[in-house]
Amino acid sequence: MRTSKLTLLPALLLLSASGMAQQTGPAAENVTPAPAPPSAPPAYPCEHGEKFREFDFWLGEWGVRTADGRLAGHNSIRPAERGCLLTEHWTNTSGGTGMSINYFDKVANKWVQVWLAEGGSQIMISGGMTDEGMSLLGTLHDIGSGSTVPFRGLWTPLADGRVRQYFEQSNDGGVTWVPWFEGFYSRVEKN
Repeated sequence: MRTSKLTLLPALLLLSASGMAQQTGPAAENVTPAPAPPSAPPAYPCEHGEKFREFDFWLGEWGVRTADGRLAGHNSIRPAERGCLLTEHWTNTSGGTGMSINYFDKVANKWVQVWLAEGGSQIMISGGMTDEGMSLLGTLHDIGSGSTVPFRGLWTPLADGRVRQYFEQSNDGGVTWVPWFEGFYSRVEKN
């Protein structure tokens, strides 16, 4: 009886596979499974990073009042770039405007705010969350006068849903601090 090579091929493959499955001894114990392929980083990492969410309590449309209750202006804080950035658009009661960008700098492990206003103030501050809220420190520069002073801001979420924003500047290199602005943010409906 003559057997073709094609008829023997399935039998040989079966014997070979069963032999590999039954292999024991030192060689079989040293076989390491192939590592799983590395998972790809998320397409939008800021959306999923806990640190990038720390300032979310400031997001929204706000009416801002001074400590004595007078309306100071309106502020719109919105997320941008898939959670990598917060944008601020401020309008005071006289029509003056300013805006800032706020982001978590992953390399420095700090939050950063860069503010520019039509009146020529430039603020560059950085820091992070504390027990009191988001605390940022840096400088306030006035383009008109050319002066630059130490400057700091603190945003505190309040139990009633408002946010307190408190800015101070130092006129003696950071030894003492004087109030620059205090505002209480209350949410408003956007028309």
